[in-house]
Amino acid sequence: MVAKRRAEVTWENNLIRGKGKILFGTGSLPEVGVTWASRTEQPEGKTSPEELLAAAHASCLAMAISGVLAGNKTPPTKLDVTAECTFDKVGDNWKVTMMELNVKGKVPGISSEEFKELVKTGEKGCPISNAIRNNVEINLSTSLE
Repeated sequence: MVAKRRAEVTWENNLIRGKGKILFGTGSLPEVGVTWASRTEQPEGKTSPEELLAAAHASCLAMAISGVLAGNKTPPTKLDVTAECTFDKVGDNWKVTMMELNVKGKVPGISSEEFKELVKTGEKGCPISNAIRNNVEINLSTSLE
């Protein structure tokens, strides 16, 4: 099974003064504004590619971990996954430099150490992690309720 998802952006003007509109192909999200300032300063109700990448990573990781936990016969009652994407200037170029992932779980029947190991396994199988691995530093922390 191959899945393809689509997004479109319309950009007007130059980088600094310009603005864009992001449209999501499924229609599941409303049109969202994006500007250079929303990436590097205050978002003011707009998004950024880095926020979208963080959202994609958090949701993908939650699914990957849930699958690993279910395969271990210890399905989660709840997973809270936070992803924080860092966008920074490196030399003359801008780069996504780091993704901080925090996974908090409520999983009956396992220890904190076992949870940590299963989360690591999930992260290793996460398609978004694998798409950015070796290009972006990924830091992972866990806690079990």
